[in-house]
Amino acid sequence: MAVATKAPDSALPDPILIVFNRFGLGARPGDRDRLAGDPRGCLKAELRQPDIAMIAYDDPAYADLLGSTPAIQASMAAGFQRKLDRSLTTAAHTTKAAATAMTGAAPMPSAAVKAKVPAGAPPAAAAKPATPPVEATLYRAEAQARFDKALRVEVGFVERLVYFWSNHFCVSVAKDNIVRASAGAFEREAIRPFVLGRFADMLMAVERHPAMLFYLDNQQSIGPDSRAGKNRQRGLNENLAREILELHTLGVGSGYTQADVTSFARILTGWTMAGREGRLGEPGSSVFNANAHEPGDEVLLGKTYSAGGMGQAEAALNDIAIHPATAHHVATQLARHFIADDPPAAAVARLVKVFVKSDGNLRALAAALVDMPEAWSTPLAKMRSPLDYITAIRRAAGPGPTNDPGPSLNWLNALGEPLWQPPGPNGFPDQADGWASAQGMKVRLDIAWQAARQVKDIGNPNDILDAVIGSSASPQTREAVARAESKQQGLALLLMAPEFQRR
Repeated sequence: MAVATKAPDSALPDPILIVFNRFGLGARPGDRDRLAGDPRGCLKAELRQPDIAMIAYDDPAYADLLGSTPAIQASMAAGFQRKLDRSLTTAAHTTKAAATAMTGAAPMPSAAVKAKVPAGAPPAAAAKPATPPVEATLYRAEAQARFDKALRVEVGFVERLVYFWSNHFCVSVAKDNIVRASAGAFEREAIRPFVLGRFADMLMAVERHPAMLFYLDNQQSIGPDSRAGKNRQRGLNENLAREILELHTLGVGSGYTQADVTSFARILTGWTMAGREGRLGEPGSSVFNANAHEPGDEVLLGKTYSAGGMGQAEAALNDIAIHPATAHHVATQLARHFIADDPPAAAVARLVKVFVKSDGNLRALAAALVDMPEAWSTPLAKMRSPLDYITAIRRAAGPGPTNDPGPSLNWLNALGEPLWQPPGPNGFPDQADGWASAQGMKVRLDIAWQAARQVKDIGNPNDILDAVIGSSASPQTREAVARAESKQQGLALLLMAPEFQRR
């Protein structure tokens, strides 16, 4: 079956497919039957469930998950030990080279070194067993918890909201081991608790989180006229201020100026992460360093913020969170994610109205999306992102190897959306042309085949087609699956069908 990269021109999909493809994470066998003829109702029911976005910390399977502060501390300790090991290795090589230069022969191992190796043991016995870095262990544990959550939810609307906001307020594990160790905790602490709360609360939690402060270099930003600035002759780093205004809140073209960026950077000085020595607070925690904060009043977006330490930035963030430009930027991003790459102006306008009227209530915004006629009348023309696609595969075909996030992580890497590793602070693309390349479709085909081969008991692919796509499956898709030479081939063709790829 040919793989379509353009949206099909057939009749609109049924509402149940919209629930699982546009709003959710893909249907599992049996899910469609459980909607009981009320597709909108099931989405709103998810929004009413308490703590639905949270990871179950009491589950023994997640005992390895750490909060951001202990995770960062573990990375700091591991990094210090790695640095110490490198120094010792360098010193040993230097000593050996010096001894060789003086005597013309390599020095004999000391008695202490000899004593570490049992008599008669092969040389390999002295080597320590290879263990993954602590950051890699934490990263994989967080990935496993995230994948498990995606497989267990009934529809996945709230999980999609988590993914949306996590990409909107992204950090990247490529930055440093500190972020690799804490990216999952960042999502659990700064995104999930607020995903159905107030935008202002999520914004505050995100911007003061140690992972974000470290990722956008605010620990390097020092007020030029602060005590630390005068002593160290260091200055501002505008990264955090710029990305808050450009990406997180107001958006490009909203009217802020470079002077606003610089002023906001001065306001944000002092917001930092405590270092390994703990001089400012518990290592790895978010703290305010008054000595690095630029003193004095600041003008931002035409308003003067009086000097007041950490409270100066809090006041600025609270105002920015409810700014009309922020309402429009957030509404546009949400409509683009859930409706169309070029979102209908009327839909954006209604979301803006809800944002303003509800004081940025994200549950109200999500409910407004469900109620929008455009969400149910617009064809499923967006390409599923790699994360959406892999999740939909796992839900439709089976979870694959349990307790091992490796295969899913490898697939995400191959498709260009490595988990928590966007190419920049603007996150991964959220438009169809970002994922619909010929090479990307070839990789999807390879993954569809791999996923089909992993399923031990496939059953009838035609029944799976009815279970996950239903009446919206085109005659061409049905014929291709029905004529497959094997069950594995039939399932692979289903996973590559245009109706499965689109959301």
